Amino acid sequence: MEILRVENLTKTYGNGEAIVKALDNVSFSVDKGEFVAIIGPSGSGKSTLLHILGGVDRPTSGRVFIEDTDVYSLNETKLAIFRRRQIGLIYQFYNLIPVLNVEENITLPLLLDERKPDPTQLHEILSTLNLEDRSKHLPNQLSGGQQQRVSIGRALINSPALVLADEPTGNLDSKNSTDIMNLLRLSNQKYNQTLILITHDQNIALLADRIITIEDGHISKDEVIRQ
Repeated sequence: MEILRVENLTKTYGNGEAIVKALDNVSFSVDKGEFVAIIGPSGSGKSTLLHILGGVDRPTSGRVFIEDTDVYSLNETKLAIFRRRQIGLIYQFYNLIPVLNVEENITLPLLLDERKPDPTQLHEILSTLNLEDRSKHLPNQLSGGQQQRVSIGRALINSPALVLADEPTGNLDSKNSTDIMNLLRLSNQKYNQTLILITHDQNIALLADRIITIEDGHISKDEVIRQ
């Protein structure tokens, strides 16, 4: 079942002779539960694409549908609510709130929505992420790998339509990178979570079900790795 559809997506910056086309007429779709890696050289447009999929940056033209919602037909208030409820974002540098503990950082999307966390769900996420004994710790009391696990928990707490990960292992050593990728793969398999990940690491990309290659703002290759 299709969960994401991108139609003729274009993003330009600047004007006249200085115009830069970061994305040029990009179209593709993703089914529920797919794990898709997006790769490409620096400046290819892959981060721009992820930001537009995440509702962070508006396209110049084209449309993005998530669960049949035309994302950029929403006004700013409705878009912010949709983004918080339907999209989980994982960044390279964690983006945790320093004065909130692990449990508070994970449940922040729910608290912003004035909803109470489900204790059973929270316990399962803390257990899956191996953070049960760190639930009251602040970010500065955690290792880099633990902080990234918190950001994964925050992305999963709303059971969003999409989880988008922007170079989630880029700031980690090889062991923590492996652990984080194992967790993301687990969330994809255990919760049937649709996962789209940007990486420059070919070995990480090969863990996905499908690899989309972006070059000069175009999709140059779209390969299914495993069914």
